[in-house]
Amino acid sequence: MGTIKKGILGGFSGKVGTVIGGSWNSISYMRSLPVGFKDPKTEGQLCQRGRFAAAVNFVKNIAPYVAVGYKLRERGQSPYSAAMSYILRYAVEGCGDEAAVNFTKAKVSNGSLALAGSPEASVSGGKVTFTWTDNSGQADALGTDVAMLLAYNKDRQEAMYDLEAGTRADATAELSLPTYWGADDALAVYLSFRSADGKNVSSSLCLQDDGVTASQPGGGTGGEDGGEDGDDEDLFG
Repeated sequence: MGTIKKGILGGFSGKVGTVIGGSWNSISYMRSLPVGFKDPKTEGQLCQRGRFAAAVNFVKNIAPYVAVGYKLRERGQSPYSAAMSYILRYAVEGCGDEAAVNFTKAKVSNGSLALAGSPEASVSGGKVTFTWTDNSGQADALGTDVAMLLAYNKDRQEAMYDLEAGTRADATAELSLPTYWGADDALAVYLSFRSADGKNVSSSLCLQDDGVTASQPGGGTGGEDGGEDGDDEDLFG
């Protein structure tokens, strides 16, 4: 209970409703009670938290790649948030602790630029070799379009990528992998293209998706830079 010391217009001490009164250095003050936080952890909330965590663990490690691959996002969204939104909606499967990214459904780049013809990828000797058919002149494809490569290590939750690996006309490119990555590590491998002026990008294509023998908890580090955790608040903006 609060105590009024100098009449109705004076200061008071203690709690009155949702307000606390007091004084400091002869100065009276009032402050509101802190708002309680309820965390019931319902089944639905636990499901969504697991799905969100699965998407974050993937996207935060490829943030520089999606910064280019999702450059043409909707107004009001960052590329990071646009990638999170797409992957949560279309690529994350399961609930809670069982939630996981279906890497064949995930897009690390999302746009309308034409992909190359007959793309393939093979892993050998500590590198990924990408090949494709130069389809310059078809639709909006140009020989100067830039190939963007990505290999995501699902066991280690790490990514290696090259945003300027060559051109569409080259019909091939290579991506070197870290020497400490194991030959049996499960990889998800992606190829996409962007126009030379950076104004358009293609949607990515997953060319390889290895199975894993056990789920790996925790985060990881990206090939070059970390994620953009500060963008989480506008994921669906």
